[in-house]
Amino acid sequence: MISRLSGTLVERRPPNLVIDVHGVGYELEAPLSVFEGLPETGAPCTLLVHQVIREDAHLLFGFSRSSDRALFRTMLKISGVGPRLALGILSSVSAEEFALMVESGDSQALTRLPGIGKKTAERLILEMKSRIGDLGISNGATASGASGSARDPAAEARAGLMALGYSPAEALKMIKAQADEGASAEAMIRQALKNRMNR
Repeated sequence: MISRLSGTLVERRPPNLVIDVHGVGYELEAPLSVFEGLPETGAPCTLLVHQVIREDAHLLFGFSRSSDRALFRTMLKISGVGPRLALGILSSVSAEEFALMVESGDSQALTRLPGIGKKTAERLILEMKSRIGDLGISNGATASGASGSARDPAAEARAGLMALGYSPAEALKMIKAQADEGASAEAMIRQALKNRMNR
């Protein structure tokens, strides 16, 4: 089973990319978030991999963080959720945002993700809620091979708002409503509280 690939990025056509490893080109599908962190073609590239083996194909899915791969693998265990749907979810929201939606039971937010209807959203909440804690993604943990020391101001701001008594869903909405993504966690919290008071 292929778990990790390290080689040269030779092609990128979202959601597909090709990594050349000692003359062998491996084609992978990856969430759109992975492409944001990819180097230019011709540069070294390392991705974590999940392999799906079928009678008619061997499929490879690439991830830059172990938390994303762990969530992807867990979603595949849910009835009605296949690789394409799981990939669509991770292309739309981060693992941490998805965890907040599940933990807070926000089925309305889940139905706004591609390919998820009301029944699928309810199934995801029901079956994923007990598994989210085991994945280590609620606190924004990053994966091996990624810059684990990097801070996520948005995640820190959400945690700060939750500590102030807001629900995970409320905290997520308050942070996502802000336009300045480059702000510090403290600035995000202040602005979120200010926006809340002015409503």
